[in-house]
Amino acid sequence: MYEKLEQLGINIDEKQKKLFSSFSDLFTEYNSNINLISKNDVKFLFQKHIYDSLAFNLFYEKYSSKQLLNIMDIGTGGGFPAIPIALLYKNIDVTALDSINKKINFIKTVIDKLEIKNINPICSRVEELPLSMKSSFDVIVSRAMADLRVILEYAIPYLKIGGYFIAYKSQKAEEEIYNAKNALLKLNSVVIDRLEYSLPLNEENKRVLLVIKKEKDISPIYPRKNGQVKKTPL
Repeated sequence: MYEKLEQLGINIDEKQKKLFSSFSDLFTEYNSNINLISKNDVKFLFQKHIYDSLAFNLFYEKYSSKQLLNIMDIGTGGGFPAIPIALLYKNIDVTALDSINKKINFIKTVIDKLEIKNINPICSRVEELPLSMKSSFDVIVSRAMADLRVILEYAIPYLKIGGYFIAYKSQKAEEEIYNAKNALLKLNSVVIDRLEYSLPLNEENKRVLLVIKKEKDISPIYPRKNGQVKKTPL
């Protein structure tokens, strides 16, 4: 199954294969008790979640120039894409953010058992993060969390100027981009690329990474608090 990663430009060694296998085993074991994803989806853990997470390599090869990166994964859930990214790229420091304690506790278990050194799990709502974290990340990623208008307001304030937000989206991405025109304008950001790929499933399952660049500083009011981001999207 790991040979399918070659479609994303990834070749992993035996040590990395063992790490991914150990992570898959841990995930399957814990998911039976705490329902990180649906039980039906566990059968496709590699195809739908690990492979999808590692599509990050399409961005990495094109834009990062192999530089050290400081990444935050907003709404990481059971650790996607944070854990696969951390396992593959030892030169990337990953902050895994989620507001649900049981999910962060699972990530802490994975970190401990697999001795992962480059993940920092945080249990918090994104709009309640300390001000010191604003404009501090090279890259922010988010997968299957919210509509683009919403996730833009969560993500862009924490990016450095010139940093990238990578939104994992379905083929409905163009509709979301159209609806997010005002959010992009207010957050001084622009969609600069669309990196397309397909999940290795029997049925066609096309996906796209939206690469969004923060061009200049934004108002300090973002992200708004008290649920305003979701109630009244930009």
